[in-house]
Amino acid sequence: MTHPGPSAVFHSSDDLYCPTGLSRGPWHDDAQHGGAPAALLAHVAQAEAGPGFFLARLTLELTRPVPIAPLRVSATAGQGRTVRRIDLVITHEDAPVARATALMIAKSQVDMTSAPAQRLTPEPQACTERFQTPGMPTGERFHDAAMEILVARGSTRAPGPAAAWLRLCQPVVAGQHTTPAMRAAAAADFGNGLSWVLPFDRYIFANTDLTFYLHREPVGEWIGVDAATVAQNNGVGLASSTLYDGQGTIGMAHQNLLIRAR
Repeated sequence: MTHPGPSAVFHSSDDLYCPTGLSRGPWHDDAQHGGAPAALLAHVAQAEAGPGFFLARLTLELTRPVPIAPLRVSATAGQGRTVRRIDLVITHEDAPVARATALMIAKSQVDMTSAPAQRLTPEPQACTERFQTPGMPTGERFHDAAMEILVARGSTRAPGPAAAWLRLCQPVVAGQHTTPAMRAAAAADFGNGLSWVLPFDRYIFANTDLTFYLHREPVGEWIGVDAATVAQNNGVGLASSTLYDGQGTIGMAHQNLLIRAR
C-alpha cells in the first residue's frame, strides 16, 4: 500500500512554519532548496505589507543551510507610503539561518506606452524535455516533486546556458493562496541549476544568496527562467537569469555561488 506524499511545501502551526520533504534541495538531504524559503518569505512580506503594495525586490541571504525543521519567521516593516522595506529573518532553535529584505512599492496606475514584449519561446505547451541534470538526486525534493520543469532552450543534461518553464505543483503554505510573486520567487532560485557549468558529481555550486527583481506580477502558473552561469577558479560564481511569464519579461534574478570540489 502506497501513501500519498506531502500536500504542501510548508505547514503552519502556531507561529512556526514546518517544511515537508517537498522543500528538500539537491545538496544535502536535511537542507532546503533555496526556492522554498524564497517563496515562503515572499508570502510573509506580502502579508506584512498589506494590500496595495507590489513586491519589487527580494534579497535573500542564506547564511547557512536552511534545515528541514520547524522555523520561525520574524518581519519588521517600515511605514513608508509609497516604498516600504520589510526586514525578514528565518530562525531555527533561535539561531538565524537566513535573512532577507523585501522592497515593496505602492501600486499606481500610469498611462504610458510599453515597448513590444520580449518573450521566451517556445511556450510551455510546446516543450517536451524535462529537467534532468546528471548526478542530481531525484524523489521527494523541491526541484523534482514540488516543481514541474520543461526545458525551452539549451539542455540541462549538458553544461551551458539554458532556459526552462517552471510551475509549482503544490501550495507553498498549506491552506494559503500561492500568489504570483511567490511563484516567481520559487522559480528565481533555479538559475544555477538550469545553466550549470561544472559537473554535479565533482563540484558543489550552491548559491549563498538570491536577489530577484519584478517589474510586474506574473500572469498564469508558468514562470520562465533564461539563465547563464559563470564560474571562477577562486571558488566564486554568478548565475544571472531573465524571468518571464507567457506575456513577456517580468524581471531578473542573480545568485552568488559557492564553488567547492567534492
